[in-house]
This record gives sequence, structure tokens and C-alpha cells, in this order.
Amino acid sequence: MDRVLNGRPGVRKETVKAVNEAIAVLGFERNLSAANLARSRRYRIDFLLPMAGDEFLESIVGRIEEARAAFAADHVDVRFRRVLSDDPHQIAELLGSVGPKDADGVAIMAPEAPQVRDATLRLIERGVKVVQFVAGQPGAPQFDFVGVDNNAAGAVAGRLIGKFCSGHPGRVLVIADTMTARDNVERRQGFDAVLARDYPMLEALPSLETHGDPERTRRILGNSFASYDDITGIYVLSSETRIALEAMEANGHLAGRQVIAHERTAFNEKMLRTGGLDAVIAQNPGHLVRSTIRVLRARCDGREPLASQEEIRIEILIRENLGHRMP
Repeated sequence: MDRVLNGRPGVRKETVKAVNEAIAVLGFERNLSAANLARSRRYRIDFLLPMAGDEFLESIVGRIEEARAAFAADHVDVRFRRVLSDDPHQIAELLGSVGPKDADGVAIMAPEAPQVRDATLRLIERGVKVVQFVAGQPGAPQFDFVGVDNNAAGAVAGRLIGKFCSGHPGRVLVIADTMTARDNVERRQGFDAVLARDYPMLEALPSLETHGDPERTRRILGNSFASYDDITGIYVLSSETRIALEAMEANGHLAGRQVIAHERTAFNEKMLRTGGLDAVIAQNPGHLVRSTIRVLRARCDGREPLASQEEIRIEILIRENLGHRMP
């Protein structure tokens, strides 16, 4: 029975079938922790993260470091590598170099692209478990995804802007680091749907892409505010917000306008406390990391993850419910 339960070779098919039938009849549930301890098994979990990133990515890295210590007692080895560029061919090449000898499971935080999707599917075929982390690849139901519903998060932003700007018709400036990222596209879609349906007095302007470049950001924002004198709301839909908000704050563009952004970072918390931001739509990075590890470990064990435990909630933060200061 031990050889069948642990998938060891040298057991006849008839014996495997008989043991499994007996297990089903008896309702036997295997103690995976005990089995893994007996086999000295360790789970190797690898987070593959972008090379570029600011405060939100740093907060994720911090939570991965916490998880490395917290999960060590459960025989889970957690590590991260900031190795992914914006080039889908580079990402695909890197994923092609990963195999079962390197990791049991990987979490991939990468932009949407056919090359990335196909390379991820080949990674699964090689026996490595995969979670799409924060950003997903649509049209691939084989992938687990850990993150918020970004369409819903954008819709929440649309509702808040609509309510906050009530009685003040005008334009809404929408700012992103890039619109090639699936999470940004989905947020924009959700945002536009709510504004178009429920707040026709507000016009959402085309998305401005900063590419994380401070000089480009200052230039395109300056041009926008010079071109439109009726901007009543500002929506920073990317997870990285500091560069855009700093540029607008330095030039006095935030005053008198309703401003919504994403993710609880040290900078965004400071902006909420000082009134530069009206609300932040957030997802808990610690929950993101812990859920990813639990999902990958369950997949490695051949178990279904507990969906209710791994659902990432959309949180709305204003100055009054910030609570403790971030470390």
C-alpha cells in the first residue's frame, strides 16, 4: 500500500487498481504532511517577477521574504527572481529554461502576450505547476490565477470617481505606466463601463502611458493639463503610482480634483493622509503571496485549492480607515 500511495515504481497495475478501490470504499484520507515528512519532501516555489518596478513590487518582495521564513517549517522553499523584462520573447526564453529540476511550482508576474502564454503552457507540460500572479493570460483555463478581479477593481474606481465628482461635470484624466499589461486593460474596461452607463456628465480621456519615465511623465501630463481646463477627476490605474502622482503634486495639479489610485504603498498612504489622494483601491500583497504558495503546494499534492480561502478581496482605503502606518 505504501508503494501505491507514494507513487513508487515496481507495482503491478492490478495491484494499484485494487488498492485505490479499497481506499475509495474505506474513505481513507492520506496524511500528506506525514507522508512528505517521511520522504523528506520539500516544495520549491519560485516567484518570477519583473525587473522594473517601484513601491508595489517592493511590497510584494517584502511579503515573499516574510513567507520564506513562515513556510520554511512546512518544508516549503520560497524564493524570488526579478528577471522578467517587458519583452515577451525574453520572458518566453527564460520560461523555456525552467524545468522540474529547478522548481516544483512557479508564480509568473508577466504582461499578456501569445509568446508568454505558449511558453507557460509548455512549462506546465514539463511538469511544473504554474500560478499567474497579479496579471493573467486570458484564454488559458489551465492556469491558476491569484489576484483581484481587475475589471471589477476598475469598475469600483469608476463608481468612486462618479460619486466624488457628482455635480462637477468635466473630464477624467486616466494614467497608466503601460496599456500592454492585461490588468491595466481590464481596469480601464471596468472603469469606462461604469462611467459611460451611470455618469454621462464625465468624459474619460484616452489613457496616458508614462512607461515609468519621470521626464516623459512630466511632459505628457503638462500637455494634458494645458489642453483641458475642465479636468475634474484623475484616475491612476497602474499598480505603480508614485512617479505620476509626484509629477502632478509638484505642479499643483491635484488640488481641487478628485484623485483615485491603486495599491497601498508607503507613498500612496502618505498621499491619503495629506489629502493628495481621495481613495486607494488595494489588494493585500501578503494575501497574494500566501495564496500563491498554498495554491502551488496543493497542485503539487494533486489537490484542489480551497477557492474561498484564496479569493483576493478588493479593498477601498480612505484617510479615515488607514489604521496603522506601513513599516
